[in-house]
Amino acid sequence: MIEFRIWVKLMTGLNRNNIERFNGYGSLYDQNRPSAPNEVVKIVTTYLKDSPKLVVDVGCGTGLSTFIWLGEAEKVIGVEPNDDMREVAVSHWEEAQKPSGIIFVKALSHQLGLPDETADIITCSQSFHWMEPQSTLKEFARVLRPNGIFAAYDCDWPPTCDWNLEEHFMKLYYHADEWLSQLLPSERQAHKWKKENHLHQIQQSGLFSFSKEIVFHHWEKCDAARYANIAYSQGGLQTALKLGVLELETAFQDFRAHVEEVFSGETKEILFSYRMRLGVKK
Repeated sequence: MIEFRIWVKLMTGLNRNNIERFNGYGSLYDQNRPSAPNEVVKIVTTYLKDSPKLVVDVGCGTGLSTFIWLGEAEKVIGVEPNDDMREVAVSHWEEAQKPSGIIFVKALSHQLGLPDETADIITCSQSFHWMEPQSTLKEFARVLRPNGIFAAYDCDWPPTCDWNLEEHFMKLYYHADEWLSQLLPSERQAHKWKKENHLHQIQQSGLFSFSKEIVFHHWEKCDAARYANIAYSQGGLQTALKLGVLELETAFQDFRAHVEEVFSGETKEILFSYRMRLGVKK
């Protein structure tokens, strides 16, 4: 019992840190991050072998990965615990004149509050690494119908464009993480589970009869402002800036100047490379 209480306390702290990491920049995130590509729908429905009645998009953020299912499923539920992110998704829903068949709810990945065996598909776009994997997979398997599909997919950072610029992007990214490790005590830090372990977690759960990693790519048009803001919307950088690390603001302005130099006022095509880890429920 004591060990269970410790686990609950630990998970409560991790959930809070991971959720609060995204406070205050829902619009920045929404305006610059890539929308989920149509390849997601095609891949997952190919394995489902049917049109889904219910799709649940967990950790849906601002809805970039949720709205792609409109017209593809009878009902879509976007699940997002962060109020700022979810409010942006709801505002898009309202701007689209409240299309039927889609709703957004506040819930945690291991406590979805949905009936057993009701979902055909559960997805996590850029989000599964923020969730405790085994309790989450157990909940997903409860909600999925037999032969239902779970798909966690992420794009690699940075998007492909110019190798010098990408190297600069990663230095900025790691610099922010270094500052956070120094400024925040461990109990206040967000925790990420390794994306490269997603497939192993699915297999280790014993809840899925088939699992696979699938790689695909998607080109998008991008200008300098958007490419710079893709970096600016990274959670580590935003958290460090909230803590008042002025050095990082200067470092970002240097990065922005580099982006503008590379793009030279032009719109370029950049490549997002995706990795999907998929499981078919037993």
